[in-house]
Amino acid sequence: MIYLLLDTSNKPMSLAVMQDNNILVEHTTNIKRNHSVQLMPAIQKIIEEAGLNKKEIEAIVVAKGPGSYTGLRIGVTTAKTLAYALNTELYGVSSLKALAATLPDTQSEQLIVPVFDARREAVYTGVYQYQDGQLVNVLEDQYMLISELNDYLTAQTQAHIFVGHHIENITELLNGPIIYQLPKASVMQALITQPENIHTFKPDYLKLSEAERNWLKTQQK
Repeated sequence: MIYLLLDTSNKPMSLAVMQDNNILVEHTTNIKRNHSVQLMPAIQKIIEEAGLNKKEIEAIVVAKGPGSYTGLRIGVTTAKTLAYALNTELYGVSSLKALAATLPDTQSEQLIVPVFDARREAVYTGVYQYQDGQLVNVLEDQYMLISELNDYLTAQTQAHIFVGHHIENITELLNGPIIYQLPKASVMQALITQPENIHTFKPDYLKLSEAERNWLKTQQK
């Protein structure tokens, strides 16, 4: 099966084309760009580099969140549009699980803690662990104060390691070793489960944006 994989859930943009378990082409950029302008040309380029026609794509995999509201909307909308136009299957993968999966299964007892800076000393996070070669979610993805996350990890018997990118503002608040890692779209292929409904699939924001929270407050008056 030919897969197109997209992760625009945060500032970096990672795209890959795979045939079954083989990576044909993968590009990841950390340059601050407007995903709405850059994504479609980047998709066209990576498909061409793979020596394929877009009609040969059989499945589209997208990072569904959490992450940047704008990045998630652009990525999910693009994935849904392409899946509909090309009549392919559509899969969504947790952006946090995808980041955790960039670390290899070398220390199965270690807890892997992907983090995205959510500002105000909070993060989007989950806790993952390799069990029998499979990456398992042991604390569900959520919006969490860093102090609460540190308390949770301190109470565990296993060692843990944080993994993230663009977390310079919260590094000193994280209690534990940190690996700075950009996303790799290709790792999502091994994480897919059931296809999504193209028409009802939505990003998993985990938390309302400030604008949405302010709007709800006005409706409650």
